[in-house]
Amino acid sequence: MTQLSLATVLAEAARKHPSTLAVIDSATGERITYRDLWDQTLAYAAGLKALGVGPGDTVAIQIPNLADFPRIYFAVLAAGATIVPMHLLLTPDENAYVLSDSGASLLVAHSSQLANATAAAEKTGIKVVSVGPAVPGVERLEDAAATVPPLKTYASREAEDVAVVFYTSGTTGKPKGALLTHLNLVMNTMVNVFDIHDLRQGDVVMGCLPLFHTFGQTVGMNGTFRLGGTLVLQARFSGEAAIDLMVKENVTIFHGVPTMYIGLLEAAPKADRLPALRLCVSGGASLPVAVLEKFDEVFQAKIFEGYGLSETSPTATTNQPAFGTKAGTVGHPIWGVEVEIARPEIDERIELMADGELGEIVIRGHNVFAGYLNNDEATAQAVVDGWFRTGDLGTKDADGFITIVDRKKDLVIRGGFNVYPREVEEALARHPAVVQVAVIGVPDSTHGEEICAVVVADPGGITADELIEWSKEKLGRHKYPRKIRFAEALPLGPSMKVLKRELRKTYSDGE
Repeated sequence: MTQLSLATVLAEAARKHPSTLAVIDSATGERITYRDLWDQTLAYAAGLKALGVGPGDTVAIQIPNLADFPRIYFAVLAAGATIVPMHLLLTPDENAYVLSDSGASLLVAHSSQLANATAAAEKTGIKVVSVGPAVPGVERLEDAAATVPPLKTYASREAEDVAVVFYTSGTTGKPKGALLTHLNLVMNTMVNVFDIHDLRQGDVVMGCLPLFHTFGQTVGMNGTFRLGGTLVLQARFSGEAAIDLMVKENVTIFHGVPTMYIGLLEAAPKADRLPALRLCVSGGASLPVAVLEKFDEVFQAKIFEGYGLSETSPTATTNQPAFGTKAGTVGHPIWGVEVEIARPEIDERIELMADGELGEIVIRGHNVFAGYLNNDEATAQAVVDGWFRTGDLGTKDADGFITIVDRKKDLVIRGGFNVYPREVEEALARHPAVVQVAVIGVPDSTHGEEICAVVVADPGGITADELIEWSKEKLGRHKYPRKIRFAEALPLGPSMKVLKRELRKTYSDGE
């Protein structure tokens, strides 16, 4: 069996770039070199071992974007265990479900998260230890580590062993644990760093995406460490604070989701100086073309939009210089990965469609996960003929560019016509008074469903009637929204995606 551990990413960076700054923690002021980060990791791994953690065990971690996240993440890997990153915005009941479903034997929580972590762990009977500032009466990992010598090196694992279990926020029912192997995550890290963009060893990367989420973890943290760059951690994102931090630390690369780019654009007029960004990457949700264009104009920095899922490690496609870029698309498949369009109505097999036809995006390659934990039925539905069915509808053009049209389940059928919310959102996002918009279908007695746009607008910027009239000129008769609802903010999930299921709950009764 081939031996491979994701811990290699940090171990080798410490060997190759010992005196380079690995992490700048903006919350605590820590500035940690690769050598020190790896030494701390091996000490914490020994502490985990002293607490009974070893190869084959599962450890949950509940830590914000602080230096403790990479320290504990790589310590769990070095001890040979599997990691379950806990979302920081879930309730104790939701977290208790993840703890019991994953079979975690230990929860390592930052002291700032202890109230939630302890409440969840009590429901499942698992042990909690803290990291960070001491809390009376709670056992600390630092103390366990101080009683034993650090590990000499990381535990050996097989390439197909599970490294990380990501719980995907299902739109229906309980979240599912996606099993990502050491091979999945090492390959995705390597391809992101060496095959897609012009990354350089001296790059300084903004780490404001949540590290518990696959985008921030693989593309942000692991990619930076594989490169030997410096990761600047921001524990809580705000546009103004992010701009100040990027200017202060000379950040060259920004990874974000569309809501973050919108936040940066809102904050830019108030900033004394803007960062000199060389490369920006967007993922997690569709980026309106209007935002991409405005960002390029204001920040003088091009955004490369990509696409991926927890189940694909995450990166599957991205706009990349080798193939040229096309606004409004998610680019080409990454090296070693195939992305095609399949007939969405056929469940039992994959039938590929011609260029330009609309169907379900399917993916196969080294990035596709090993299945869902304890859920053979969901795995069999998701992986068919070796292809992962994404549940996203899209097209592939003659030049190989993939365009995401919408989630299969977000499709609105109005009076028998298919309406794709993303197309309506793209149009409305171009109105100067619209800051952010999400489009949903709401029940309607005449048409089955009606188009409803939930809009965050500039203060006093526009009325519902004005926006409806404006959208009539931009969209076909069956597509323009008949209902406009204004909101102060859109509900966001832990990974900063807009939660359309919450909007449907709120606005489906016509209010």
